[in-house]
Amino acid sequence: MRENALLVGVAAVVVLAVVSVVVHWLVQHLLLVAGLLAVAAGAGVARLRSRVRARQRELAVRAAQLRHIGPFLTMSPKAFEHALADLCRRDGCTKVTVVGGAGDLAADVLATTPTGQRILIQAKRYGPKTFVGSRDVQTVNGTYRDVHRCDLAAVVTTSSFTKAAAAFCAQVGIRTVDRRALALWAEGTGGPPWA
Repeated sequence: MRENALLVGVAAVVVLAVVSVVVHWLVQHLLLVAGLLAVAAGAGVARLRSRVRARQRELAVRAAQLRHIGPFLTMSPKAFEHALADLCRRDGCTKVTVVGGAGDLAADVLATTPTGQRILIQAKRYGPKTFVGSRDVQTVNGTYRDVHRCDLAAVVTTSSFTKAAAAFCAQVGIRTVDRRALALWAEGTGGPPWA
């Protein structure tokens, strides 16, 4: 027991001595330490700004490629979801996340609009003869508020909506974006789904 107490005492003295030496050195070289910290902070900020600028350039290039409806019509469903997320970012949304996939509960893109509302976008990359039906929009209506905690919901398609689906969306307030409205949104001449 005494040996353990002696070892603990010796260890404490050694630690105190080391701390004392380090503190003394830091006090003697305070300007050097401050300078090194300033250089490290400056380098970190410069790197972060460089990453942000690169991300903004990348987004601008992708958004420029999406100014026409043509690319949307040949995309895979997953690429379509990412393209819609890019349009959301281009138009001022923040916290944009692509969540589409198996078990997504009718959410392909989640975002916060420029006015602070959360929006859910269900993406339907369909051919010209396949329409968004009532079942699709009813699923969105059943999940966007309670499951995804969103204020708004939109269904965006490269095709169109059945009459019943369009009527249901009008009744419950889900925004519909068909091929024509998508083309206008992409060109920047039409409003985004949250406008």
